[in-house]
Amino acid sequence: MKTTISRRTAVAALATAVLAGTATPAMATPTGQDRPELRKAMQAFVDAGFTGIQLRVRDQQGDWAASAGVRKLGAAAKPPTNGSFWTGSVIKTFTATMVLQLVAEGRIELDSPAADYLPGYGLDERITVRMLLRHTSGIFNYTGEYKPDGTMDEPGIPANGDGWVPNRFKSYEPEELVRLALSKKPRFEPGTQWNYSNTNYTVALLIIEKVTGRSYATELKQRITGPLGLRGTLAAGNRTTALPGPHAHGYYQYKNSVIDLSHQNMSLLTGAGDLISTTQDLTTFFSALNGGRLLPAKLLAEMRTAIPTSIPKQDYGLGIWAQDLGPGCGTVYQHNGSPPHGYGALMYSSPDGSKTLTASVTWLDSATRGPAKDFLTLVDALVKQEFCDTPAGSADQSEPTG
Repeated sequence: MKTTISRRTAVAALATAVLAGTATPAMATPTGQDRPELRKAMQAFVDAGFTGIQLRVRDQQGDWAASAGVRKLGAAAKPPTNGSFWTGSVIKTFTATMVLQLVAEGRIELDSPAADYLPGYGLDERITVRMLLRHTSGIFNYTGEYKPDGTMDEPGIPANGDGWVPNRFKSYEPEELVRLALSKKPRFEPGTQWNYSNTNYTVALLIIEKVTGRSYATELKQRITGPLGLRGTLAAGNRTTALPGPHAHGYYQYKNSVIDLSHQNMSLLTGAGDLISTTQDLTTFFSALNGGRLLPAKLLAEMRTAIPTSIPKQDYGLGIWAQDLGPGCGTVYQHNGSPPHGYGALMYSSPDGSKTLTASVTWLDSATRGPAKDFLTLVDALVKQEFCDTPAGSADQSEPTG
């Protein structure tokens, strides 16, 4: 949905106010035992220029949910504490879980060639299912490849910035995304390096559909959202949709307009970044996964067997990150995400699933990413407040998101 501002100066004034954090913040009343330090860490997002944040933690003190900031620009209403939001790459953990469930049923083998399950695409026979889930296939990322300094190495379909805006309602089929990626030169020989690529998980989606004979959305409902009662979680797929129910709004500043990103088509990231969910649903899912309710112990261990990546203190398993938070904190499992702009999602858990933190952050974005420059530092402080004995330390680099 596009809201046009009549004057460029009005947009500039609005952007300046939000990015500078001068908009008057509001804090929702938390549920459960009060957590003043967590509220302080949430408020830091608003002070840095983010428009809103909703947070949920579950630990030995019980469940606690709260929000800070505003739900919508120009309004005083607070973000809902369990509103729907775009989760971005968080869906990769759901996709990997479904593949591993099919492994448990004997319908997929992790170390068999992916081409065995998906003939006709010309997949390198050396690429295994495990390599897809671990991002070691070498397949080109259809949303483009970047250099270590963040500049574009080889372009793909624009998935952020001004080049993405005109196509934010465009429909893509997963088959065309995969064929585009396979038409590009591989990044490296299969299994020899690590490179985060959305293509890997769109291929995994196609394998799920090929093996089961049913749609990804159907399998998601039958295998995860239905059994766990996740009523607010769905894969948007190839359709233009608005976030359902109460939700906070994320935005993108484009020329003389401020675009509301709560309404868009996320088929560009099918199986890799098109999930809609809530903090309650992500908490239930990630607690169940790490608590051993969704996978046999052997396959949960496979999922968590992580390899080093280009990101310090973060190793990647099969659709899940193992992150070392440092002394007094230990290792947590996580997968965060962000769609093209305006939304960020957090999903963290202790190894046994007894302690979780999930959140959604919204902001007014731009080609320069606006307040997103502070995102990693703020997330680091928030997560350490919940998972560390002594919440302190500097931010590590977070994973690429889609």
